Amino acid sequence: MPIPSDTAGVDRSLLRDDVFRRLRDAIVDGTFSPGEQLKDGELAEWLGVSRTPIREALLRLGTSGLVVAIPGRSTTVTAIDAKVVRDARDVIASMHALAVSQMAGRLDENDLERMRGASRRFADAVTSGDVKAALDADEELHRIPVSALGNRALESVLDHFDPLVRRAEMQRFSTDGHTSVAPHEQLIELLANGNAEQAAAVAFDIWHSLPTDVDSEG
Repeated sequence: MPIPSDTAGVDRSLLRDDVFRRLRDAIVDGTFSPGEQLKDGELAEWLGVSRTPIREALLRLGTSGLVVAIPGRSTTVTAIDAKVVRDARDVIASMHALAVSQMAGRLDENDLERMRGASRRFADAVTSGDVKAALDADEELHRIPVSALGNRALESVLDHFDPLVRRAEMQRFSTDGHTSVAPHEQLIELLANGNAEQAAAVAFDIWHSLPTDVDSEG
């Protein structure tokens, strides 16, 4: 497994979730391609952390279907299965619709302002062609009502399936990310106004309209 050229590493106090996100994104953006073997020692060297958070992250990626582990041999990046992505997308769309339907009219002004800020950063990133920044801003925006709801079961489902659709999000934001700007703004205002039914419909469509015919080469 070739070590990525980004060898500056990260702070050794890196949280396990941050290690997970770095590895997830490296798979999504094609740094690690389908069929490539991932070795925890080399990954630990790359990120400047111990092997423990690497192994934990690989386990999480395995449950999400981005990697497959062969006991005693190796961990390998999986190929993209369009049906698996489509199924994950449908579940995620339903979970986000449920979250916003329950949080419409209940988010405080700080939460709404954070969503508006994330929406502005998303729009700026799409305009500048910074897909990684667009992905991060989009993730932040949609996670605010989910976190505010505090439904651990719903959060667990999203944590499990989100990695599978991140490639689909990357494809959309690389080509027609501007189409997501208006729905984001509409969602925020519906949440602010307490319109649960329409907010749920908008949230569902944002996710359910993601493409699933994603290039397996990343």
